Amino acid sequence: MTTKTPITVAHGDGIGPEIMDATLHILKEAGAALEIEPIEIGEKVYLRGNTAGIEDSAWESLRRTKVFLKAPITTPQGGGFKSLNVTTRKKLGLYANVRPCVSYHPFVETKHHKMDVVIVRENEEDLYAGIEYQLSADVMECLKLISRPGCEKIVRFAFEYAKIAKRKKVTCFTKDNIMKMTDGLFHKVFDEIAAEYPDIVNEHWIVDIGAAKLADTPEAFDVIVMPNLYGDILSDVAAQIAGSVGLAGSSNVGLQCSMFEAIHGSAPRRAGQNLANPSGLLLGSVMMLVHIGQPEIAQLIHNAWLRTLEDGVHTYDIYTEKVSKQKVGTKEFAQAVVARLGQYPETLKRAVYASAEVKRKEWTPAKRAPVKVEMIGVDLYIDSRHRSPGEFGDALKSITNEGLELTMISSRGVAIWPGFFSETFCTDDFRCRFMLKDSKQTVSQAQVLGLMQKVTAAGYDIVKTETLRNFDGKAGFTLAQGQ
Repeated sequence: MTTKTPITVAHGDGIGPEIMDATLHILKEAGAALEIEPIEIGEKVYLRGNTAGIEDSAWESLRRTKVFLKAPITTPQGGGFKSLNVTTRKKLGLYANVRPCVSYHPFVETKHHKMDVVIVRENEEDLYAGIEYQLSADVMECLKLISRPGCEKIVRFAFEYAKIAKRKKVTCFTKDNIMKMTDGLFHKVFDEIAAEYPDIVNEHWIVDIGAAKLADTPEAFDVIVMPNLYGDILSDVAAQIAGSVGLAGSSNVGLQCSMFEAIHGSAPRRAGQNLANPSGLLLGSVMMLVHIGQPEIAQLIHNAWLRTLEDGVHTYDIYTEKVSKQKVGTKEFAQAVVARLGQYPETLKRAVYASAEVKRKEWTPAKRAPVKVEMIGVDLYIDSRHRSPGEFGDALKSITNEGLELTMISSRGVAIWPGFFSETFCTDDFRCRFMLKDSKQTVSQAQVLGLMQKVTAAGYDIVKTETLRNFDGKAGFTLAQGQ
């Protein structure tokens, strides 16, 4: 008797229950050995007052099964509700998001007939850390966090994926010509790890021109690895230009747990109408089957699905009179796939899976020598209350503490004091940089606190601070634009 693998299943919101029922029907008919533990997440949980959208009992199931098949959910607008997708990925350490984007020409209309790109997206860091503040009446802030361990994990995953999937090239997208420290670290780690895989071609693109190239000539790419925000945007773009976002599934892989889903949303306007395409969730479940060691079933389902596309049996989202033969609903599409189990595509490339995948294994950051850290100044973010830069800077310059003196004021990253340009638009939040007169000295926390006391005693409102530090003699901060 085949041992069943326990998995946690969430039917989700909107079209979620319909496409999950269709997917589970195909899995059952194909002989997948699964023990399903259902949980409730999403809109109903949010509206019960749970801002996370998931109950403790659901977390217990996820920690027990370590495999999550999730339909799309709806996050209510406003009210402080946190994204459940982001929460799940971060709490379970699902650091790698894998999204294959393949064209199915000529059976699904696309301008890109030979597209076969896999996007590997970092899943835990970047702006999706969700750390935001209001600094003043006019200014909001979102912190972009990029760590060396986070970069090492995702870049190595991308190369291991390419190696096992017999892919020839890994490309890195960043914006390190502007964000030289955060995206610069991602690029640097990519170059370091790429050197360990001499049989795989590696390259780097600035994300804006890389995105343009991806949209125009996707066949130029194979595996693309990138930070969280770029990966989220461009994986949707890649899926759409391949034919439809509705055809794309994804896996979210961690060292202990993994989650599998469609990349599209809950589409509440289409709910309950037997219209939705279950393909994205179905292909996510195919990735799940490979992950849990049932590649034969994954192969059986994927090839039946490809044959269904070839036979022109299409849901409304990909149906066209030019290439389609039969428009079907969600249930009928699932039935068509089941009817073709054991069949293979005749034109499209057959799906072939082995049990090998990027294995979950213990991971530790690369060992690095101790770093010498020296504090040499502090940035004080002060509510300027619309005072002029010149007046503000001249008044603040008189405040010093044990050698710490004002050297620069910026607004929105642009240096405005000394030497203000009248064309520069300023908000009510100024970054005021205090540095030591003697560059050979270091700053203590007591000096910073003393300076802050003097600034507040003078009537200024400090809304945020950032210490300025050297790491092994190299500045751990950037200059303002124009400084």
